[in-house]
Amino acid sequence: MLFTIPLWADLLAVAIGSLQGATFAAQFRDRKLDLLGVAIIGIATGIGGGVIRDLLLNQNLAALANNWYLLVATAAALVGMLLERLLRRLGVVITILDALTIGLFAAIGTTKALDLGLPVVPAVFVGSIAAVGGSILRDLLLNLPIALIHVGSLYAVAALVGTISLVVLVGFGVPTLTAAIVCVVLTFTVRVLAVLFHWTLPEQKQLKRLSLIRRKNA
Repeated sequence: MLFTIPLWADLLAVAIGSLQGATFAAQFRDRKLDLLGVAIIGIATGIGGGVIRDLLLNQNLAALANNWYLLVATAAALVGMLLERLLRRLGVVITILDALTIGLFAAIGTTKALDLGLPVVPAVFVGSIAAVGGSILRDLLLNLPIALIHVGSLYAVAALVGTISLVVLVGFGVPTLTAAIVCVVLTFTVRVLAVLFHWTLPEQKQLKRLSLIRRKNA
């Protein structure tokens, strides 16, 4: 086996994801969400990436194979609800939690895929999907536009940077734990910098406009 993911690392990702999901959901007072609704969104955000990862890898769902996953997700979601106003005032905290969630799930998903013998390209795909899976479920449950596919998020780009770095480092013989840490740091950094400096990919309309300009100049 390449590397066994410690239970605490998976639970840490779940806890941070659930905390972020509940804090994010609690902001939408116009949706009139009750406490159970916010808790469900927080739990779904925390375990969503891992569930999608395990489904893609045709593995038993880790979140349902151990009592701790749901307990930790529920506790973290409750904390997110209780501290929502405080965290919202700090502003950047939600972005930091979001970026950290993406990084952790990217590293864990890619590592687990490699451990099961997947080639590097599918491993990168699984890790990237695991990284953004929780946020997709969160946005769907809140009936919001999915942040992943809209200009300005760089969710997928951040996850790809991290997962690609992980498989490259492992390919060069770097210890998996070290490569996973680098993956988390790079994913986190790209996501936070994208928010701070408003980095975006070109919008589809912009690409079309550029193509028309080139044709006119030809």
